[in-house]
Amino acid sequence: MKILHVTHSMDPARGGPPAVVARLAAAQAAAGHEVTIFAGEVLGTQAAINKSLAPIPHMTQVRLQTVALPESIKTLLFGQLSGHPGIAALDAAVSASDFVHVHEVWPVIVPLSARACSRARRSYCVTPHSSLNTWGMAQRRLKKRVALEVLGWRGALSGARFLHMLNTAEVRQARPLGLRTPCEIMPNGVFIEEMTPLPAPGSFRAKHPALGDRPFVLFLSRLHYKKGLDILADAFALVAKSRADIELVVAGPDDGERATVERKAADAGLSGRVHLIGPVYGRDKFAAYVDASVFCLPSRMEGFSMAITEALACRTPVVISGECNFPEVATGVPGGEHGACGVVTSELSASATAQGLLAVLGDEASRRAMGERGQAMVHANYTWPAIARQSVELYRKYAAV
Repeated sequence: MKILHVTHSMDPARGGPPAVVARLAAAQAAAGHEVTIFAGEVLGTQAAINKSLAPIPHMTQVRLQTVALPESIKTLLFGQLSGHPGIAALDAAVSASDFVHVHEVWPVIVPLSARACSRARRSYCVTPHSSLNTWGMAQRRLKKRVALEVLGWRGALSGARFLHMLNTAEVRQARPLGLRTPCEIMPNGVFIEEMTPLPAPGSFRAKHPALGDRPFVLFLSRLHYKKGLDILADAFALVAKSRADIELVVAGPDDGERATVERKAADAGLSGRVHLIGPVYGRDKFAAYVDASVFCLPSRMEGFSMAITEALACRTPVVISGECNFPEVATGVPGGEHGACGVVTSELSASATAQGLLAVLGDEASRRAMGERGQAMVHANYTWPAIARQSVELYRKYAAV
């Protein structure tokens, strides 16, 4: 099958979507399909993209096509798009495919892709990547409503054969939009071979000697307000009062919240115990998970967090918010044999997050058991080869309609 993935950018600084697109495409290619990723070109990002893609298994079997596309809504509405070289390239890529998989909702490339599919009479699906969740829709609400009802975004979503949702909560929260497009649920996953063998314990500490041998809480994601890093900073201040040995490591590209964390750490007198190390990728990322005592993501909204899944696969217990929509962390997979592998907080607050962290950090035997259960759960239920098979079955099902 000739599969085309379309996305705004493959820049790893954009968080989960580029990582998901790359790994799903690679897993599909490994299964024998002809797979292309068509991405908008963002100047100055190619080196970071190449570095992030290099460790992914089977990625060399995927064709990556980056093209400069019109990005402004004015161009979308009033420009002569038929003569734009980027639109011509998109049309050619769509026409050469059997099925098109469009990622995210709000970039201009989404309605452009829908129009290209209509011209070429190709079926497509859309993965919102949690963009239609309640919290996400509340941000810049007016602009998003105008985009949906006036600028063509509703048509792009309605014209899709199906919406690829990450969990049942995402389906439920999108219902108020009145979309009648069928929804299909597929989670995110991991490549076990990408992580095997895991880095040796101590590899991350060796690169960050300021940590010494002290246990640390790890945050690894974009430093964005959505991710709840401000909540974690306040929670760590509470944890630090009773655990003088605990450090906090904050890893990820700054997306507006680094200054907030630095200020909160300084106000609490904890600057020396909070380590902001910037983005980490590949084996360095897995080494951070391995050495962490607990991973924490008190996010205000997640679809299916790659960071949580990777932490579990590295045998690291997690403390997450209910808004991460990963209840299996507390309950195990329904019908499965794996139990709790972390804590899902009862409310989105610093106090609840601190309580969860102290509970995991307070019992070493329990913490290790959680880590083992988490890895077993991910290996059994959340791997890219299985997800790739499910995705292709859905493409074929809906393309035949």
